[in-house]
Amino acid sequence: MKKQRPVNLDLTTIHFPSAAKASILHRTSGVIMLVAIGLLVWALALSLNSAADFSFIKDLMTGFVAKFIAWGILSALGLHLLAGIRHLVMDMGYWEEIKSGNLSANAVFVGAIILSVLAGVWLW
Repeated sequence: MKKQRPVNLDLTTIHFPSAAKASILHRTSGVIMLVAIGLLVWALALSLNSAADFSFIKDLMTGFVAKFIAWGILSALGLHLLAGIRHLVMDMGYWEEIKSGNLSANAVFVGAIILSVLAGVWLW
């Protein structure tokens, strides 16, 4: 019996096309937003308890870490929105070819970077 196994998959040489990266990031941003909704609902519920809790949440949200988390949430929202619009357009039968699909995925990446920068400017 041979102990030498064939190596058929070298993960260092796999390069996904832009459309695959956009799809993976769309799913990832959806998971990030799902977790973020839990945090935001917790903060809202706590802030509605009393004036002291509202003051606590207000002070908590003005710190750097909270602004960084909010920036991450807004960046995930922007990417998810743009990628979702791209998927809706693809459901209508457009941008399904390899060239146009990769071009639209790259456009989503550029738009998400622009939205992330704008969210950072708005928060800080």
